[in-house]
Amino acid sequence: MASTVPCVAVRGSTGISLSQGPPTYESVAAFPKDDSKSCKAMQFSPEGRYFAWCNGQVLKIILCETWKIIAEIKRPKIWSFQFSKLGNYLITWEQFIATPANPQGSPNLHIWKSENGELVKSFIHKKQTDWEPQWSNDEKICGMLINSDVVFYEDANFDKIVHKIHVAKVAKFSISPNPAPYHILCYMPGKSGQPSFGRLFQYPKFESTQSLANKSFFQADRVDIYWNQRGTSVLLMTSTEVDKTGASYYGKQTLHYLGTKGETAMVMLSKEGPIHAVEWSPKQTEFCVIYGLMPSKATLFNLKCEPIFEFGAKHRNSIYYNPQGNILLLTGFGNLSGGSVELWDTVNRKIIAKTEAPDTTLLQWSPDGEHFLTATTAPRLRVGNGFKIWHYTGTLLYERPWNKQEELWEVQWQTYPANTFPEKAISYKAVEGIAPSQPQASKQAYRPPSARGQTITFKLHDDEDYGSKSSDTNPSKAALKSKKKREAKKAKKESEGVTSQNSSTPNGQVSPTPTKSPNTTATTNLDLTGDPEKDKKIKKIKSKLEQIAKLKELQSSGKQLEINQLDKIKKEAELTKELQNLVL
Repeated sequence: MASTVPCVAVRGSTGISLSQGPPTYESVAAFPKDDSKSCKAMQFSPEGRYFAWCNGQVLKIILCETWKIIAEIKRPKIWSFQFSKLGNYLITWEQFIATPANPQGSPNLHIWKSENGELVKSFIHKKQTDWEPQWSNDEKICGMLINSDVVFYEDANFDKIVHKIHVAKVAKFSISPNPAPYHILCYMPGKSGQPSFGRLFQYPKFESTQSLANKSFFQADRVDIYWNQRGTSVLLMTSTEVDKTGASYYGKQTLHYLGTKGETAMVMLSKEGPIHAVEWSPKQTEFCVIYGLMPSKATLFNLKCEPIFEFGAKHRNSIYYNPQGNILLLTGFGNLSGGSVELWDTVNRKIIAKTEAPDTTLLQWSPDGEHFLTATTAPRLRVGNGFKIWHYTGTLLYERPWNKQEELWEVQWQTYPANTFPEKAISYKAVEGIAPSQPQASKQAYRPPSARGQTITFKLHDDEDYGSKSSDTNPSKAALKSKKKREAKKAKKESEGVTSQNSSTPNGQVSPTPTKSPNTTATTNLDLTGDPEKDKKIKKIKSKLEQIAKLKELQSSGKQLEINQLDKIKKEAELTKELQNLVL
C-alpha cells in the first residue's frame, strides 16, 4: 500500500466519499465519489487491498493502492456482500424470489473474483441470516451452511464438496481464525427435553466420537461465537428470548468456554442479570465481559475462566479493544444516557482517560491503535448526525457534523494487513485537540413545567445516596415508622460492631479497635503551600490517602477487598512520601 495513514469511508444520503484520517482529514482526490442516494452497503477487504460498495444499480470494486475502479458487477438487487479472508473473493447475497413461472427460484448467492469481477459460482440460499460462507484465514477451505448440514470446499473449487458435517442438525458453525490445523465449532440445537450442544472438531474429523470438546446446555434460542485470534480458545454465549424464571425482562444468557485441548468450562459471573458484551483481547490470553443489572460489572478473565481484574460497577454495555490489544475502551451506548467513555491501559491495569460521547451509535478503532471514531447515525438517530475522531488520551481531534437535511448511515476505517502498525508505548499526557461544537446533553433530571423553580427533594435511582438523611420536614406516618426501623437497625449494627471490635481472639487476647493509619492522620494536618499547582496536587494526594484509610478499615473489619482496591493500599507509602516532598 502506498499510504500508511488510514482513511475514513463515509456512507449516507449524499452518497459515498473518502477522506484522510489524522492529521489532515482532507478528501481523497483520487477516489471516484458516488453521489447516489441509495448506497446500501460498503466494505474494505480484511487485508485492505480492495474497497467495494453497491448503489442499487451496480457494485463497484476499487483497488486501494490507486483508488481506481477495477471491476463493476451489474446486479441491482444486491442486498449485502462480504470479502473472503484474504480478499481474493467477494460474495454477494440477493433476496430470494420464487414466482409461479419459476417456483424453484434462481440462485441468489454469488461468488466473484475481486480482481476482475468474474463470476466463480452461484448458489441458492434463502435465509438472510447466517448466509455468509466461512473461510479459513489462508482461504484453503470454505464452509457453507446448507439446510442443517455444513459442507466444505477446498482451494476455491466450488464444484466439489470435499467434506460434510451431518452427525446432527447444525444451526450455526464457525471456523477458527488460524492456519492449519483448522478447528470448527458447531452449535447443534437439542430437541424437546434434550440438551443442545456446542461441539469442537478438528478439520476434517467430524464424527461425533472425534470431537475435541463438547459443552451441553439447555435453554438456547440463539448463540454467539467468539474465537481468540490464535484459534485455540472459543467462547459460546447462549441466549434465550424470554427468561422463564421471570428474573429478567431481556431473557437469559450464559457463557461457556471450549479449548482445542479438550478443556470446557462455564464462565461464572458474580452478578445477576444479562451479559451485555464479550470480547477477546488481541493479546489472546484474556477476555473481558460486561454483565449484570445496571450498574453492570466489567471483569477480565484468564484462559482458566478465573477473574483477574475488576473494572468496577458502572453503566456500561460495550467493549472495544484497539487492534494491538494494549488499550481497552469501555462505554455505555444505546439505551444508556451520557455516553461515558473510559480508556484503560491493559498492561498496567490503569485508566488512561475518561471522556463523553453522547448519542453514539457506532464506535471503531483505527488500525493504528491510537485513534478511534464515534458516530451518530440514522436510522437509529436522525438528529445530530455526524462523526468525531478522538485520540486515546480522550482528546477530540476532529468533528464532522451533518446538515439537518442529510443523513449519515455508516463510517468505516480503512483496513490494513496484520502487523502494519506495531504497538506503541502509552502516554498518559493528553494531546492538543478541539472543543465539541454541539452542546453536551444535560445531566439534570427532567422536571415538568409545574415543578420548575421549586425545591425538589427526590432523586433519581441512579443518583440515590442511601446514606443521606431525608430533607422532608413533614414526613408521613409510614415515613416516620420506616425511619424508626432504620435507626433501630443502625443502633443494633453499631452495638454489634463495638462487641466484635473488643472480642477475644483465638489466643485469648482482646483485639484492638481498628484505627486509621498514622501516616494518613499526619497528612490530614499538613498545611497548604500557597502555590496553586502544589496545593492542587496535595489535595489530590490527601483524597487518595483518605480513601486508602477507609479501605484499610474495611479490611481490618474482615471485608474481602477486590484486586484493584488492594493495589490502592499498596501505594500508601509512595503517596505519603510524595506528599511530604510537596510540603517541604
